[in-house]
Amino acid sequence: MPFALTRWVRRLLVVTSGVYLLQLTVFTSPWFVETFGFEPDVLARHPWSPLTYAFLHGSFLHLLFNMLALFMFGPPVEGRLGGARFIRLYVIAALGGAALSLAFAALTGEGVIIGASAAVFGVMLAFVLEWPDAPVMVFPLPVPIKAKWLVVFLAAMSLGAGLYGVHDGVAHLAHLGGFAAAFLYLRGPGLLRLPRRRVPRPEGSAVLVHPSAAAAAHRADPFGRRPRSGADAATLAEVDRVLDKISAGGLASLTPDERRFLDAMSRRFQQEN
Repeated sequence: MPFALTRWVRRLLVVTSGVYLLQLTVFTSPWFVETFGFEPDVLARHPWSPLTYAFLHGSFLHLLFNMLALFMFGPPVEGRLGGARFIRLYVIAALGGAALSLAFAALTGEGVIIGASAAVFGVMLAFVLEWPDAPVMVFPLPVPIKAKWLVVFLAAMSLGAGLYGVHDGVAHLAHLGGFAAAFLYLRGPGLLRLPRRRVPRPEGSAVLVHPSAAAAAHRADPFGRRPRSGADAATLAEVDRVLDKISAGGLASLTPDERRFLDAMSRRFQQEN
């Protein structure tokens, strides 16, 4: 189903929106933002702030933009990475935004930084690394654009504003830090790994978990729109269920019948491709 919420995306939406509601109703004093927002000059006194700042927002529009982007791009990314890697990506991107802001604090002179933008931009980058040509509707454009051009535009805007010291109340360097941290987390190990000679895999030696027939279809359309008919629909639904079970409890959680089913789907996928 398009835009079906995944577990960690749902939790982040609820928690972040709940914190903003508390900002408006309970913790209205500036001390709340000053204590949990990220301010480079007082980092030693507030060591938790490089993470907690990502749950605070300065306005409803600020919150709306970030949560809408998380709602759009988060579920496909979490579905692809799994819950544990997704929340790790989110945290690392938020920390990356704080780190880059800290590194250039003397040049930018920014005060307290708040907002989930760095973390959300990291999720958007993960989406583009997996589905660069996926069509995305951007208001007020009348036609969809490719996701990669949206991210390139946002990165260019943030870079330009950061280099020219634009003081518009937006932590542009935090955005770039989220992009950079997400890229290093997702692609860094591969960049350092030396190419290895491929070893032929023995026939029937292992269960193919990823990519499966469902995963291949998911790669083609990250929002889950894929043609299904008759028995194929039931088969792909069963593959989705088994993969969800692996994501939650690992390969050891499968029953013998489920292992045989995945093995059969693996051989079928290899024959079809």
